[in-house]
Amino acid sequence: MNPVAKSINDGIYQENPYVYEMMSSYGKHIYFSKEGNVKQIADAAEKSEKFNATSGFATDHGEPIYLNVIHDTLPFYDPKDIFFYVSTLGIPELRKAWAKKMLEDNPSLRGKKFVNPIGTIGLTNGLSIIADLFVDEGDIYILPDKKWENYRMIFGVSKKGKIVTFPMFDENNHFNCLAFKQAIFSQKSKGKVIIILNFPNNPTGYTPTEQESQDIVAAIRDSAEAGINVIAITDDAYFGLFYGDSIEESLFGRLANLHPRVLAIKVDGATKEEYAWGFRVGFLTFGVNSEKMEDLLEQKVMGVIRTTISNGPHPSQTFVLHALQSPELKAQKEENFEIMKRRAVKIRELMNSGKYDDAWGCYPFNSGYFICLKVKSVNADQLRMHLLNEYGVGTIALSDTDLRIAFSRIDEENLEDLFNNIYKGAKDLQLQPK
Repeated sequence: MNPVAKSINDGIYQENPYVYEMMSSYGKHIYFSKEGNVKQIADAAEKSEKFNATSGFATDHGEPIYLNVIHDTLPFYDPKDIFFYVSTLGIPELRKAWAKKMLEDNPSLRGKKFVNPIGTIGLTNGLSIIADLFVDEGDIYILPDKKWENYRMIFGVSKKGKIVTFPMFDENNHFNCLAFKQAIFSQKSKGKVIIILNFPNNPTGYTPTEQESQDIVAAIRDSAEAGINVIAITDDAYFGLFYGDSIEESLFGRLANLHPRVLAIKVDGATKEEYAWGFRVGFLTFGVNSEKMEDLLEQKVMGVIRTTISNGPHPSQTFVLHALQSPELKAQKEENFEIMKRRAVKIRELMNSGKYDDAWGCYPFNSGYFICLKVKSVNADQLRMHLLNEYGVGTIALSDTDLRIAFSRIDEENLEDLFNNIYKGAKDLQLQPK
């Protein structure tokens, strides 16, 4: 058991042993990590007076980036589209509209069989449903070493799955397809693995190239042909934010219907794709081999939804449906995308300038909201706190060496100042007496 969880449990027992006895095994294992993103984001909210590059939502000069097709029309909806309960699986028209969008955005998905996207309360709810349905205690879930921290809570702490990681990048800074395949085959005796493919990746902002994508799919196909049952989850939270040198579609299209032993599952949503973080509208989609399987999996998901959240929020699903149906959506999304792309281009220029090379290296990035620095000669969390206390700059420390920067929060004209401040903070610590 995690030491933090044990400490909390001991405190509860001292205050009221009967409450401790009431807790489930899951309840005893869950905890709030003092080193996690939520705590670090709270630290930044308190102290980052200059720049806050922590949490993953996008701003423009301090204001949220949003779509007018959503913002301008809130007073005009029919009450029946807001106040009634929504269908357990989501608004039917929204599900169809999202399926149409998926087909337009993912050429490799055309001609494949898949469940009509199921509405969830954000992507985390979709991942949790997957964990409920497919993860038993001791099951293996495979991730790169650069990963979103909440996977461990959803699949590990909650369901007692066992994480197996592999180095995300090889010595040439390419996606480590060989290590990925080896991680899968190392679990052949188990007969089942859960694979999570998060691209654009949080925290690095990386999406595989075409060749890397082919190698990833081939590794999964080879493992299935070797007798391993593979649950292949594509977490596409930052889908669409591709800035060059990567595929520009989800791997779900290539994995759906790949092999009878491969169950491809796509988790995505309006959170980042439609710049609607607070709406909490996500989708869960299964690749299937028949219409009957589609119905059976929908029934399974309905059972989970009914016993946990009952159903999703009607108003926010209505807002997203309106946006998807608006002729202005494409132009507005392109305008926001260009803001993000210009920031990525600027960061690439700064990272390639050489001026920061003695303080950090930068993991490959070509997409999404984030970049990840590998700091040199200093501890990343010490640097995070030093940046907060001395420079008013908020970042996320992921390990002793890795520092995540959410450039989605920083205006283009301020990026150089941001990295100059991080550089100054790193040099301060490097020069401190040992």
